[in-house]
Amino acid sequence: MGRVIPRLIEVSKNSGTYILSEELILHFAPEVFKEYTVKSKSLLRVTRNADIDADALYDEDLDYREFMADIIKQRKRLSPVRLELSRDLDKEIVKKLCKYMDIERKYVFRNISPLDLSFVFELQDHLRQKTELFYPKRIPQKSAQFADGEPVLAQIRERDKFLSYPFDSIKPFLNMLHEAAADKDVVSIKMTLYRVAKNSEVVNALIEAAENGKDVLVLVELKARFDEENNIEWSRRLEAAGCTVIYGLNGFKVHSKLCLITKNVNGNPEYITQIGTGNYNEKTARLYTDLCLMTADQTIGRNANDVFNALASDTTVKSSEALLVAPNCLQNRVMEMIDEQIKLAESGGEAYIGVKINSLTDKKIIDGLIRASKAGVKIELAVRGICCLIPGIAGETENIRVVSIVGRFLEHSRIYIFGKGESAKIYIASADFMTRNTLRRVEVAAPVYDERIREQIVYMFDRIMSDNVQARELNSSGNYIRVENDNEKNNSQEHFYDKAYEQAQSAETISGK
Repeated sequence: MGRVIPRLIEVSKNSGTYILSEELILHFAPEVFKEYTVKSKSLLRVTRNADIDADALYDEDLDYREFMADIIKQRKRLSPVRLELSRDLDKEIVKKLCKYMDIERKYVFRNISPLDLSFVFELQDHLRQKTELFYPKRIPQKSAQFADGEPVLAQIRERDKFLSYPFDSIKPFLNMLHEAAADKDVVSIKMTLYRVAKNSEVVNALIEAAENGKDVLVLVELKARFDEENNIEWSRRLEAAGCTVIYGLNGFKVHSKLCLITKNVNGNPEYITQIGTGNYNEKTARLYTDLCLMTADQTIGRNANDVFNALASDTTVKSSEALLVAPNCLQNRVMEMIDEQIKLAESGGEAYIGVKINSLTDKKIIDGLIRASKAGVKIELAVRGICCLIPGIAGETENIRVVSIVGRFLEHSRIYIFGKGESAKIYIASADFMTRNTLRRVEVAAPVYDERIREQIVYMFDRIMSDNVQARELNSSGNYIRVENDNEKNNSQEHFYDKAYEQAQSAETISGK
């Protein structure tokens, strides 16, 4: 149903000045309620508790998907946890509202900004002619790693492939899925889905594969917060197409981004594995920075198959040769690699740790990084959000540098680098260094073996750490300060897009287009 009254109302024709409809209604409230004296007026917004402990409520005799659908309906009736006001209200009115909603006064907030900012999407359409207010248009580019006209699966078998979103287009990955769905030698596709697009081409490719007779196993995480309803609907469609759908583990969210394609080659299984740092979502692939590794390494493939076998058996992987797999073999392996760098530093070698994540709260890993700093290991951390480690403290964290980049695109990729040069161990991962990720979720980190891709990841990490446009550096006082220096301006996100355009253009020139 559309709005009866538009949210944005232009004050006068072609003025470019707008007022929100709710503010207009508030302004004329005395005219609307003429029989009353309006003492105070305000918009209210109530935030309810969104946490639902589904595992604690679930009865094994119930259908889990339908159980989750019923649970989600309860969300709108859960307890209020916050009340926001657009204007000051009489204290007695606030007191009555608190009593009615059963919340404490300290959870009532007065906001000077609009309570609902969704009007910004409408506003941008009104301002398109003012190009100076907008970022320059950027479109994900065709990756130069993929040749036109050749099957994607064959190219991956020849050499590992790598995509960096949103700079590279997600199209090669989607092409890989569609190829696998049609390939007569492909016997199965297994995949974890956490958040997918509303009109998901990824899911459509899986449905296509099932309809073509492939064995399709999909783990749909129904506890992906605020994506539950979308995932429930897709799970129904997948099952209707003949896919085997499972819903994760009791007590563990499955947050890994893992896709395994199995081919029958001369009677033997051959694996093509994709490991990502972000969701299988075409929309966010244009908005989030994420990484995608596609490999025919058979050890990685066998490890990925072990992960899916464990998930299908409602258990977790206990050990893994190549992949790091939480909850049992990620945190401990990270700690081992930290200890390796400590030993290297103590023996006089060039020890180094570089990590890019969204959040750092895992105390065990934090303590390990502090020990490494004390031992002289150089540590560089790109942490977009929460960081519970304070760098630059003499005798403790003086060898640690922390930066946060908040720019046009949401920084979402996770990179682990332990060591320098050819001996460095480099991983891309779905896991932040948070206890919830390392010990209470199924997460996967994949090693990067291909020298070209390793160099690209190290280059990207170095550009991020040297960003002096979007970067803020965490100091020893716990404050973030803008990075300012005399170096050439380096907006890392724009730099990566420039590179993507250059490489795409060079590839077109070489191909004669």
